[in-house]
Amino acid sequence: MSALDLTGHPTRSHTYWALADCWNIVRRGLTHYQRQPVNIAWQLGFPILSVLLYGYVFGSAMKVPGGGNYQDFLMPGMFVMTMAFGFINTATVVVYDSTKGVIDRFRSMPMASSAVVAGRGVTDLVVACAELGIMMLTAFAMGWRPDGGLVFLGAFGLLLWLRFALIWIGVWLGLMVPNPEAAGGLFAVAFPLTMISSIFVAPQLMPDWLGWVAAWNPISSTAAATRELFGVPGTAVAGDSWIEQHALLMAGAWPVILTLIFLPLAVRRFQKLSR
Repeated sequence: MSALDLTGHPTRSHTYWALADCWNIVRRGLTHYQRQPVNIAWQLGFPILSVLLYGYVFGSAMKVPGGGNYQDFLMPGMFVMTMAFGFINTATVVVYDSTKGVIDRFRSMPMASSAVVAGRGVTDLVVACAELGIMMLTAFAMGWRPDGGLVFLGAFGLLLWLRFALIWIGVWLGLMVPNPEAAGGLFAVAFPLTMISSIFVAPQLMPDWLGWVAAWNPISSTAAATRELFGVPGTAVAGDSWIEQHALLMAGAWPVILTLIFLPLAVRRFQKLSR
């Protein structure tokens, strides 16, 4: 028979309460989005604007090795960029909770210490799914169509896998920066990270040294792998380097490496916060 508490009700396991605490954090985060939908609109505004600018304004001047359509080449990159920029929002939310004393309040409550970090991660993944859905509708409105059968669902798995890894970078940075204004400055890091990649231009068209940097950018591996899985003709452009020839492998490996580095850093930083 199960143990009973002082009220006569069955006691719950630590796992149950950890999951319950995590769900409460997720519900809190989603409630904030529900009450402030402008936050999601702001997160999606820049990628959608970039699609319109690069796809329609600059698209006629862009080249795709092999002669593919540039808009078809661009859209998978836009999905990747949306996932990549998400870590800025993660860092902003975490630093806001940290500086306003919300995290200290959580730490003083009888709740699982892992729930705050895990709940933030689950919330961001749910929001990422919504962002991908909206970006997909934008792509369809522009005439983009995947042609890889059900295999293209694997592309969304890789996109969310990348977002999962970047969540821990955002949590770690959010616990490191002193205020929300400083977190906004992380855009200066994210912008060159996405520009020096294969999101907008194939690395083969860049100068040799810059193309090498872009090819080894983890974002480039996910962009190349998703183009391959979406199966749009003329967009799965692979260079001669090892990293470009094994895009699918590295799209799965890079997030593992990033998670192994930044998840322990985020947990350690969270544990060091003053009560």
